[in-house]
Amino acid sequence: MENNVLRGLPSVDKLLLDKRIEKLTVTFRRDVVVGFIRDCLEAVRRDIGRGTPAPSFDALVVAIVARADTLENPSLIPLINATGVVLHTNLGRAPMSEGAIKAMGVIARRYNNLEFDLEEGKRGTRQVHFEPILCELTGAEAAFVVNNNAAAVLLAMSAIAKRREVIVSRGQGVQIGGGFRIPEVMQQGGAKLVEVGTTNCTYIEDYEQAITPKTAALLRVHSSNFKITGFTHSVPIEELVVLGNKHNLPVLDDIGSGALFETEKYGLDPEPTVQDSVAAGASLIMFSGDKLLGGPQAGIILGKKDLIRKLERHPLARAVRIDKVRIAGLTATLLHYLSGDAMGKIPVLRMIATPLDELEKRANNIAKAIGDMAATEPGESMVGGGSLPESTLPTRLVVIKLGGEGQIQAVTRRLREHKPPVIGRASKNTLILDPRSVFPDEDETLIAVVRDVLAETGNVKRG
Repeated sequence: MENNVLRGLPSVDKLLLDKRIEKLTVTFRRDVVVGFIRDCLEAVRRDIGRGTPAPSFDALVVAIVARADTLENPSLIPLINATGVVLHTNLGRAPMSEGAIKAMGVIARRYNNLEFDLEEGKRGTRQVHFEPILCELTGAEAAFVVNNNAAAVLLAMSAIAKRREVIVSRGQGVQIGGGFRIPEVMQQGGAKLVEVGTTNCTYIEDYEQAITPKTAALLRVHSSNFKITGFTHSVPIEELVVLGNKHNLPVLDDIGSGALFETEKYGLDPEPTVQDSVAAGASLIMFSGDKLLGGPQAGIILGKKDLIRKLERHPLARAVRIDKVRIAGLTATLLHYLSGDAMGKIPVLRMIATPLDELEKRANNIAKAIGDMAATEPGESMVGGGSLPESTLPTRLVVIKLGGEGQIQAVTRRLREHKPPVIGRASKNTLILDPRSVFPDEDETLIAVVRDVLAETGNVKRG
């Protein structure tokens, strides 16, 4: 019986004659399309062997076309972030400025002097493209840029503390996104972690008592994605530097988010700035390029020239180095700070600085355009991206009350499936949209998508 079912399956040649599959050869080579067909037939044969009925000819064609679509259409696509989380790690973190995007496009299109000294006519180093601007902006002696901040920590541990001890407060052994833990990154770099103090209180004496001939460095890790309140004490970077100088030990400062501006000016909690850490005399300062800095993914290391050069010469430096396109984007982003227009041109900073009255106006317009189901109410936005935990910004939310759990699930699913997708927040039976993280030129698209989805799911009539 099973053999008869298998013999009844269409041949590769017969499937190739179907117009829907024939169209695939416009995009893919014929042998690739044949591969789609054979893979699909093989999967069907296995299913039949397990007792599954044979699919119809049409179902086979649909499955083959769907397989091709998954390859033809990119899975990484733009979407509208209406969550109110400005630095949403799952949604790509920091959107970049037009200047950064233009600079990246220019460099991506053609050959460039990435590692070529035009004056000397010989091989150069890619560090020259960003080190001067980083030093000018922060006051650091030297700079080095790698793939991301975890790579920066890994490189620092490997170059400075391999098979030696690094002292850190017990309350600073943080876990960052995706399950990555700072202690584990350090250990991969070959350093032995020595924790001092307690989860909530660590004093300078705790560090000093832990120093031995095996100590390679003192480390501060900014707890950027959580906050301990109540009875607490931590050691300021300035005190750690004094202790490090006393014992001739480098002080490493992982400040995480890379703030180059005072967050308090925008109603947020204080965040350690890069400039303050440099001024305090930290030996190496490590932070991200795609968080509060607002640029492309990067791990930026600033500090003493002798240590930076040591990092540059380390074999691991090549494995974690930054590429030409992101160098261009990072440099353009940093130039916004030097020219004094960062708050206006870098999207993340512009969103953080957006005044409440502007958000209220946009929220009212969005709610009115969506219809009677939508209203507005006060709410709070978050910076996100492992930055400023528990620190929020006042906003005006668009709220849409739905009938029940089944409806909210249907609506949010259809919003995700739409082109472009819209990602909001769901709370009980309510869809929440926060305009703070939506680009103003996306408002009309947001309205159209939400109206379409509400109509498709039977919540409103199409108008």
